Amino acid sequence: MIYANGSELMDWMQGMSNAIDFMEAYLLEPIDVDAIARQAGSSTFHFMRMFNMLTGFTVGEYIRNRRLTLAGSELALSDAKVIDVALKYGYETHESFTKAFRQFHGITPSAARKLSAPLKSIGKLSVQVTLKGAKVMNYKFVEKDAFTVVGKKISVSSVNGENFKIIPEFCCQCGQDGTFDLLGKMCADDMGIMGICANMKDERFDYYSAVTYQGGAIPQGMETLEIPKLTWAVFEAVGPIPDAIQDVWKRIFSEWFPSSGYEHAEGPELEVYECGDMSKPDYKSYVWIPVKRV
Repeated sequence: MIYANGSELMDWMQGMSNAIDFMEAYLLEPIDVDAIARQAGSSTFHFMRMFNMLTGFTVGEYIRNRRLTLAGSELALSDAKVIDVALKYGYETHESFTKAFRQFHGITPSAARKLSAPLKSIGKLSVQVTLKGAKVMNYKFVEKDAFTVVGKKISVSSVNGENFKIIPEFCCQCGQDGTFDLLGKMCADDMGIMGICANMKDERFDYYSAVTYQGGAIPQGMETLEIPKLTWAVFEAVGPIPDAIQDVWKRIFSEWFPSSGYEHAEGPELEVYECGDMSKPDYKSYVWIPVKRV
């Protein structure tokens, strides 16, 4: 059972509120993500992962959407020139502003001036505590030496939740083209076939379907990835895939991190799957997150 440390939870809430207030205060200026993370009292990497997992937005995406929200209101309620509004909200050209504005609002900046023009709005975030029934969450810490994996890779974007669409399609393709069968034959340890998120930036990362590399020839279309020596928090998910493991992902970032005294260490994230029927109610899979003490 995980019990929230009240002091750590309150510190985390205050830090997130400070970061959100900072973004709002400097919304019309270039904002450095490192500076935002400092307001939250956390590392840049940890803040970006927490923010993305909890809000569904990357930091950059949230800032863009807030700027475009305000730009839409300003165009609808003032006589300001489109280019002046574009420059105010960080766009250097009329064309780049029009493209971003259309993607967000679904209409051009000029159309936003018309009476009853349909506009979209993303409000300022707020941090709240929701009390829920206590639920057991099984985890352990593992110290693991550096190792190498080999597998098939794609690069994906997390903007607009694109990764939640592309990765399942990639995994389906791996099942159809024989990748999983080949990885299964190459697997020689208890890590099994892994799904790995690596090289994570604010809005892009690499996703691997991989196994531990045992040496020898690397199959065509595959490549290796070095996993450094890290301390891992390993969380157990019980139930059919993907619902069970997706629920654990949400709970790690919404429940465990805020009250654990740990933060996300810079490094890849792993999903580890046991052999067996993934549709069974007792099927087990695991989420491996690299961590460090705050």
